[in-house]
Amino acid sequence: MINGVHHISLATTDMERMLGFYRDLLGLEVREAWKVEKTDETFQTIVGLKEAAFHAAWLRAGNVEIEIFHYLHPKGRPVTPSPACDGGIRHICFDITDLASEYARLKAAGVEFFSEPQHVPEARVTTVYARDPDGNIVELQEVHAGSEIPAISTYAPLS
Repeated sequence: MINGVHHISLATTDMERMLGFYRDLLGLEVREAWKVEKTDETFQTIVGLKEAAFHAAWLRAGNVEIEIFHYLHPKGRPVTPSPACDGGIRHICFDITDLASEYARLKAAGVEFFSEPQHVPEARVTTVYARDPDGNIVELQEVHAGSEIPAISTYAPLS
């Protein structure tokens, strides 16, 4: 039985740039960070990478954890940004309060957005897509009163 999503993992070629975005700009809490210069055989088997070495960080975003890996060995390739219609995991959506203010703050900080925030009347949400420093799509969504889409505040807290 699946209980829910435990975490989302992102790989990057520049840990500090990604922490600058997720920690410093979006305000996610870094729960822990560490460096592993020599992994054991079990880890290498799980990830399918011989002699893997990495930096990692765990960040908390409300009801979910985001894990960021920067592999030191083998070196990863940079992400090629792709459109929202391509196959694969396409975006991470963050529940936002006062999207207009967050949009203005992040745009002033240089975050690349696809458009200005768009209101979706039938869903009673306002939403916008942006890209993180590696080109991954990040959605910022404000759920308005009367929406059938649950806001994070309606979920049970993590223990």
